[in-house]
Amino acid sequence: MAELPNHQQSATLLMSCPDRRGLVHGISEFILEHGGNILFADQHLDNQTGMFLSRVEWDLSDFTLPRESIHAAFRPIADALDMTWELRLSELPLRVAIFVSRYDHCLIDLLHRHSQGELQCEIVAVISNHPDLELLAAQYGVPYHLFPITAENKQSQEARELALLEELRVDLIVLARYMQVLTADFVAHYDGRTINIHHSFLPAFSGARPYEQSFERGVKLIGATAHYVTPRLDEGPIIEQDAIRVTHRDNLDDFIRKGRDLERIVLARAVRLHLDGRVLRRGNKTVVFE
Repeated sequence: MAELPNHQQSATLLMSCPDRRGLVHGISEFILEHGGNILFADQHLDNQTGMFLSRVEWDLSDFTLPRESIHAAFRPIADALDMTWELRLSELPLRVAIFVSRYDHCLIDLLHRHSQGELQCEIVAVISNHPDLELLAAQYGVPYHLFPITAENKQSQEARELALLEELRVDLIVLARYMQVLTADFVAHYDGRTINIHHSFLPAFSGARPYEQSFERGVKLIGATAHYVTPRLDEGPIIEQDAIRVTHRDNLDDFIRKGRDLERIVLARAVRLHLDGRVLRRGNKTVVFE
């Protein structure tokens, strides 16, 4: 992915609408008439549905509209095109909460990448149902919030978590091996804004013990899948996947080690794609503009 200079502020439009003549011209004209310079433009036509999908990013250095007025100015164009759209400003990074249980490998990776400037966001909280990783979060200066969960208190604890997320103005939740199934009510509050990492190459070997299942089947590839969370467990729109070869010489520990390496990489890629406004959800699929 191309990188913008640190000083360059940009706006990103992520949109979908029924295909028609003049779409690209209309969007480009809006940007150009207000002094914007298009940095990146990508598009896709879904021939099955007739939907046009696009990502356009432009430089705001000489843009004549005040930042707070861009949404309102573009809305008549979007309405006329029956557009579903999202507009992001690079100077307003998304606020992220990471949910985790006891496995630390994905959390360590995300916190380290963020500290190195690889993830353009604000990590405002680590939320867990166990106390184990509090020291790790503290090392990166991220507040740690503990919500022990049992079958009896799950609903009330999720209500407390949602209240905290609202207070912190969280834009994105990342489940970094959070070993709790979120209720449908919780998921609804962050529909399209919760990313999970699944420790197998979905849809194969879902559920419990995926590495044990794959080891017992003698597979030659193992993988990891990052997807948006929906009420249907592990069936949400897939953002990113990867796989690695294994052989008969690998034991179960090798499977787990290689699998966790993939989990780190795949989750980080998916989070970055979402933060950069490169993922457009279409039903149970995604279009990813790379």
